Amino acid sequence: MTSMPYKTSPQHGISARRLIPLGLLVAAGIAFFAAGGHHYLTFAALAENRDWLSSLVQRWGFVAAFLYIAVYALLVALSVPGSAVLTIAGGFLFGTWLGTLCAVLGATLGATGIFLATRAGLGGLARRAGPLVGKLEAGFRADAFNYLLVLRLVFIFPFWLVNLVPALAGVRLSTFILATFLGIIPGAFVYASLGNGLGNVVGEPGLGVLLRPSVLGPVVGLVILALIPVGYKRWRTKRPA
Repeated sequence: MTSMPYKTSPQHGISARRLIPLGLLVAAGIAFFAAGGHHYLTFAALAENRDWLSSLVQRWGFVAAFLYIAVYALLVALSVPGSAVLTIAGGFLFGTWLGTLCAVLGATLGATGIFLATRAGLGGLARRAGPLVGKLEAGFRADAFNYLLVLRLVFIFPFWLVNLVPALAGVRLSTFILATFLGIIPGAFVYASLGNGLGNVVGEPGLGVLLRPSVLGPVVGLVILALIPVGYKRWRTKRPA
């Protein structure tokens, strides 16, 4: 696939007006944590509320799916951790395929929201943001689409950081959306498959449920996902300069 061009954002000074969208997201994120919202983004909370959530999906149908996408997008835009739990919940509530699609749409929409807010307020400031961000910026400048795609696939850096740096570095919006959408599909599919598998065996006694293909397969997938960054880093260190 031919890489989409890297585009440098026009330089501009930081103004209060440009920082309003980003400031609102930061304030909302702080309020979310202050209100204890993060306590609901746990596996324990998902297990405790699974019956209520399942009944909600049965009553509301596709409306529940759209609500799930909206909540997912909002939490990603606020840079709230918990995407794994949300994606597993999507697989549990909607099944593997629809759960994957909803999670990918929600994550992409939320990432795009924080990308746009960051670009409006702080675009073009990557070089002043420290060595880590500067290193990422250099990668985006060399090959924006493929570099972002690899970062989404390999999980080298936190998801929230990979949402912010492309905005600072001047990556095109179309490049960001497409690479994000495609790059998070494998991980979302594995987590949604796990959620679907766990949902199918809820209530069954014993550890034997872990050997069920619907559960064991996604667990193996999670192990592979965890090993990908290790393999990638070794490949990078052994690759000739």
